[in-house]
Amino acid sequence: MHPDIKSKLPHVGTTVFTTMSALSVKYNSINLGQGFPDFGMNEELMELTNHAMRAGNNQYVHMCGLPALRERISEKVNNQYASSVNPDSDITITPGGTYAIYTALTTILQPGDEVILFEPAYDSYIPNIEVNGAVAVPIQLEFPAYNINWDKVREKINTKTKAIIINTPHNPTGTLMGEEDMEELSRIVDGTEIFIVSDEVYEHLIFDNKKHFSILHYPNLFNRSFVCFSFGKVYHCTGWKLGYCIAPEPLMREFRKIHQFNCFSCNAPVQFALSEFLKDERPYLSLGGFLQKKRDYFNELMKETPFVPLPSHGTYFQLFSYENISPKKEYEFAVELTEKAGVTTIPVAAFYKESVNNKVLRFCFAKKESTLEQAAERIINYTKALQ
Repeated sequence: MHPDIKSKLPHVGTTVFTTMSALSVKYNSINLGQGFPDFGMNEELMELTNHAMRAGNNQYVHMCGLPALRERISEKVNNQYASSVNPDSDITITPGGTYAIYTALTTILQPGDEVILFEPAYDSYIPNIEVNGAVAVPIQLEFPAYNINWDKVREKINTKTKAIIINTPHNPTGTLMGEEDMEELSRIVDGTEIFIVSDEVYEHLIFDNKKHFSILHYPNLFNRSFVCFSFGKVYHCTGWKLGYCIAPEPLMREFRKIHQFNCFSCNAPVQFALSEFLKDERPYLSLGGFLQKKRDYFNELMKETPFVPLPSHGTYFQLFSYENISPKKEYEFAVELTEKAGVTTIPVAAFYKESVNNKVLRFCFAKKESTLEQAAERIINYTKALQ
């Protein structure tokens, strides 16, 4: 007889990513659901990591991260966003971007606090809030453009509002927050005690000559923010699970109190490798063009299907409407596409707390061209058979 656990997440089950990936294996489908590349990563970065391991850099590094890596990040931030962040006090290396988000929320939340977020939302946000005894306050982005309605944000703010989570480029929609959005956010939080948690893990996955407007570029916003990033998304190594958080020193001091008792120190040889690799800005500055070609190629292939693409200006993802194909709800149709077409996607409804059915699926195009060709061919054949 084991003791009963009073669950801190009583309404949480297996994530849709795990479910759909398991279905993909079962039906031997092409998995365009979960966001990871199926092509190789940079050979130089692998060699640098191998060299770091063989050179003996395999033990704990500083709790906040390898100093040389934090210095490279500080230089990058200054070059990219004209923002000065102190590598000693403002940057902490973390085991992935999701961990950084969780730790930021754990740092600031007390039971009963409220956190505003925008749906569809990355699936970790609400559990991260609720496990800390706080209350998630979702606001739906305006479909089909997935814009933020800032008047709705103003309506939801009250004395319990502790934080607002933003995500740009946005997963799952691929939309970007613009300069006007940043100005609206600034006006809303000015004079309040509201924190901002900014998820910017796709900062360099930007298409169509668009610009990433980072919180780091706005001092009045950064002063109240935790800004979270991912090396895995930038360098095609999602399994390395390494990221970082940037925040002003008073905020980061409290962040590190949580971090030191949860993770303490992250993968050492990878940090040594990245501290060298980050000296060259070309790999991350070329990322947008590299992935835009994949997005455009996949969209061109999909023109032979009844799927209708929605605008995607960033991330790994392209949303498609299947309104002209099926009346089924999103999860049901995603399962059908896996079973009968042999292609796995993610229903966008899974990114909402309450049930929605906009008839939209998320496809990951960060794949080899051959993978995208095979997937499109299967979808073309399947949709033709429906006609």
